[in-house]
Amino acid sequence: MTELITLLHEGGYSCVVRNGEDVRTFTKRGVADLFELLTTKPDFLQGSSIADKVIGKGAAALMVKGSVQCVYADVISMPALDLLRSADIDVSYSEVVSHIINRAGTGICPVEQRCLPLAEVDDMVTTIREFIAAMQS
Repeated sequence: MTELITLLHEGGYSCVVRNGEDVRTFTKRGVADLFELLTTKPDFLQGSSIADKVIGKGAAALMVKGSVQCVYADVISMPALDLLRSADIDVSYSEVVSHIINRAGTGICPVEQRCLPLAEVDDMVTTIREFIAAMQS
């Protein structure tokens, strides 16, 4: 995990994913890269290790759905941490916060806000799918 964390920081990436010897880096903001991986290359997520700058409940849901094995976050929300732990995913982090803030710094991240009241991972993934579709249109 140490090499993934180093790559995350030194490369200026938002997310780094390793499955076996294959390491992929990502730069999109929010959950876009994780959602794309889950929907187009779900086998790559299965059993993978991820180092991410920020993990909210939405990102955690995508990791649970993708059967990720190990996760590191610079910042993780308490709801995300609880979700990952309940799925028996090994989690480490630098800072835990009550919730992820939006890009403007004025409130809760919109994905986190939509996922907070939900209990089922599949419902969270559906909500994220709808959110991304709305943002793209």
